[in-house]
Amino acid sequence: MWIPDETLERVRSQVNIVDVVSQFVQLKKQGKNLFGYCPFHDERTPSFSVREEKQLFHCFSCGRGGNVFTFLMELEGLSFPEAVLKVAELAAVEIDPAIQAQQQQQKPAADTKQGKLLNLYEWTSEFYHHILLNTTTGEEALNYLLERGLTRETIKQFRLGYSPPQRVALKQYLSGKADYENALLKESGLFSDRSDDELLDRFSNRIIFPIRNRQGQIIAFSGRKFLEGEGEQANIPKYLNSPETALFNKSTVLFNYDSARSSIRREGMVILFEGFMDVISAWQAGVKNGVASMGTSLTEEQIHLLDKVTDSIVIAYDGDTPGMEAAKRATDFLTEKSHFAVEVVLFPEKSDPDDYIKNKGPEAFKELLAHGRETLIGFLMRYHRLSLNLNNESDQLTYIEQILKEMIRVPSAIEREMYFQQLAEEFQLPIDTLKEQFHQYLQAFQRKRTQERKQEFDTQKQEAPVIPQVRKQVRSLNPLEKAERLLLYRLFHHPEILGKLHSQPEPFQFANEDSQLLFMLFESYAAEATEPRVDGFIDYIKERELKEKVTEIELMSVSEEFNDEEVEDCIKRINQASLYHQLEDSKKAMQEASRTGDLDTQRTLMMEIVKLTRQLKNN
Repeated sequence: MWIPDETLERVRSQVNIVDVVSQFVQLKKQGKNLFGYCPFHDERTPSFSVREEKQLFHCFSCGRGGNVFTFLMELEGLSFPEAVLKVAELAAVEIDPAIQAQQQQQKPAADTKQGKLLNLYEWTSEFYHHILLNTTTGEEALNYLLERGLTRETIKQFRLGYSPPQRVALKQYLSGKADYENALLKESGLFSDRSDDELLDRFSNRIIFPIRNRQGQIIAFSGRKFLEGEGEQANIPKYLNSPETALFNKSTVLFNYDSARSSIRREGMVILFEGFMDVISAWQAGVKNGVASMGTSLTEEQIHLLDKVTDSIVIAYDGDTPGMEAAKRATDFLTEKSHFAVEVVLFPEKSDPDDYIKNKGPEAFKELLAHGRETLIGFLMRYHRLSLNLNNESDQLTYIEQILKEMIRVPSAIEREMYFQQLAEEFQLPIDTLKEQFHQYLQAFQRKRTQERKQEFDTQKQEAPVIPQVRKQVRSLNPLEKAERLLLYRLFHHPEILGKLHSQPEPFQFANEDSQLLFMLFESYAAEATEPRVDGFIDYIKERELKEKVTEIELMSVSEEFNDEEVEDCIKRINQASLYHQLEDSKKAMQEASRTGDLDTQRTLMMEIVKLTRQLKNN
């Protein structure tokens, strides 16, 4: 597919790479650059940078780099035209509908297992969604959702569906869409596990929630029963999720993450709900930065997803005892495994976010989320009171000990001082006594943590296999490499230098193979482009490694002012290196000719060596 130059230029001119990258990576300003955790590999310290002035990104660890189109091509595996259209969509730049239609028509059919599964899930979602909204079979399920307060628009937004009681219906529908092999259908997780070959719908008679990955592709489903029923209906689980497949691992997925990501960045925090319906109801109420885990406790992979877009988490779980316990587990895990600022909103007892919205209204719900949040220690104080009788002295001592130990999690000295004051006033204790006891707990905790880390390090050293480091080995450039990079930088910004290179007495050539290849590619690009530019040149290059090298060159700290003398000096250094390499090659060939007794070749090479030696002296 070909995208007109004017369309490319319009997208480039109206898009800021920071706005696009920020929807996937949490960026913080440091000097001229913005830094964050690299989305292309796991890392403990942020080495991914974006230079807004240059409209380029670069990771100092894994070496990935390029412009805004390259970013999406690398992150989501898109083609160049797909990346241009996706960037336009993310930045709300209007694109000719004819170009979009052409892209859809030209999109190749995926023939990999993953591609076939994605296609299969799309058809399945369409089937369930149609049954819910447009058939008498789905009428009861639809009425249930409408009575729960969801609108048709919200149902369409989340593509909710209904799996009919006829357990062969899905297989019959899919058979009419494509010739799917039984092996793929069995691997899809859409059908129940049976000993025979009959494929029966796993989610029969359930409301269907499609599960999407971070790119917005459907990779699994969750089915919720909506009829209490008797007998068999009473005993089936409330939720039934897809089993793990080639595309779906529940520990790495957060419900609604793909849609909530931009809102999370905009709001500066994520709301963590317990259930899918809570997320959907909150979205309909105007709170669009909510996600939920897949019916399990949080995992490190899910935390890593959130860590890319925010530093702040608000836990909004049910107000009953199970909700309190779940919130406690979540806070323990988050404070142990991450650096998030954690706050908690607990809804009134026997109420969940969905019920609260229905009973109190969207505005009251948003007010509670905004101003009803407790600090981590505030929540833990309330949690520990539940199992204790604070009229009893023994329970009072237990409570104080628990809270002082919990305060180890608090990094702020001012915040700790506030809790010391609260405990001192409530239990009529000297604040110095509380502080002394706290520091004893803190020292014991630090000794334990040091010992655990030492044991962990020793175990890894003895047992763990050697894992290659992701971080690129950064070495100092020699004078020749510096000269080549500087000359390429000047060439990229001043294409008229091509004339100077072409007018050299001998054909000009870079000593480094990649540099020479970039030089040749830029010659071709400059001949075709109306106005040669670095970002356009990056799009012109096909090889990822060369895109990354151009990015590194463009991000060099170089004065924008230069003169002919600087360019001549670079050319001289490169020519000298080229002549030196030719001289070394001739000397090696001379040794080989001498060994074999080839006198004619020796005479020819001798003349070549003399000529090169003179040229080196003259340079």
